[in-house]
Amino acid sequence: MSNIQAFEMAASQLPDNETLAQSECFEEFAADQWDKKIEADILSGRLDAAGKHADDEFLAGNASPL
Repeated sequence: MSNIQAFEMAASQLPDNETLAQSECFEEFAADQWDKKIEADILSGRLDAAGKHADDEFLAGNASPL
C-alpha cells in the first residue's frame, strides 16, 4: 500500500469535524512547502530571468500591473 493510499484510508475513517481540521492542517502544510520552494528558487537565482523578462515587458508597455 502506498503512502497516499494509507493516507486516504485513514482520512476516510475520520469524523466530519476532524476531516475539516485535517484538511485545514494539510492546506497549511502544503502552502508552507510551496513558500519554501519559491524562497529557495529566489535565493538560488532560478527566477531571475523570468523576473527580468516580466520587468522588461512591463517597461515596454506589454503588460499591465497586478
